[in-house]
Amino acid sequence: MDQIRTYFERFAPVGETDWAFFSSRLRYRKVPRKTALLQAGSVENYLSFLSEGIVRCLVTREFEETTFAFVFQGEFISGYDSFLTRRPSGYRIETLTNAVLWQISWEDLQEVYKHTEVGNAIGRFAGEHLFLEKSKRELSFLTRSAEQRYRDLFSEKPRLLKEIPLKYLASYIGITPQALSRIRRRIT
Repeated sequence: MDQIRTYFERFAPVGETDWAFFSSRLRYRKVPRKTALLQAGSVENYLSFLSEGIVRCLVTREFEETTFAFVFQGEFISGYDSFLTRRPSGYRIETLTNAVLWQISWEDLQEVYKHTEVGNAIGRFAGEHLFLEKSKRELSFLTRSAEQRYRDLFSEKPRLLKEIPLKYLASYIGITPQALSRIRRRIT
C-alpha cells in the first residue's frame, strides 16, 4: 500500500487524515496468472493499482486477440472508460502473471472525492496517466511504422521485450508474429 502513497506524493502531498480515509477504502486482491480482471461486456467497478505482476488489455474478435496495453508493477489499471461512464467495456483485462492489486471501487472513490482534500488530485493523476498512455499509443499507430514501433519499445518500454511473449508483442504493435520475426531478423 505504501507504493500507492509514494506514487501520489510525486504529485501532491497526502496528509495523514486523507491517507487514512483513502487507504481504508482500498481492497487487497491476489490474482493468479491468466485471470480476467474485466470481461468484455461487463462494467468496470474498480480503479486498481498493480503492486506486483503484469496485466494486459485486449480485444477479442472471432478467433483473434489484439493486445492494446500492458501494465506493470507500480502502475494503475482499469477499464477506465467503463469505470467513468458506468457502461459495459468493449475489451478484456487479464493478468499475464500472478498479480497483487490494491483496488478502490467507483462508489468508494466518489466518497474519497467528497471527503478528502487530496481526493480529486488522486483521481485526476490516475486518470491523466491512463489518458496519456492511450494518446501516445494512438499517435504511434498514426505516425510510426511497425518496425519503428518495435524499435521504440527498446527505449520506452524495455521490460516488454524481456517479460512479454512475442505473440503478445506482435499484437501490441499491430502485426503478426511472423512479421515481428522478420523485423527482428532485419534489425539484429
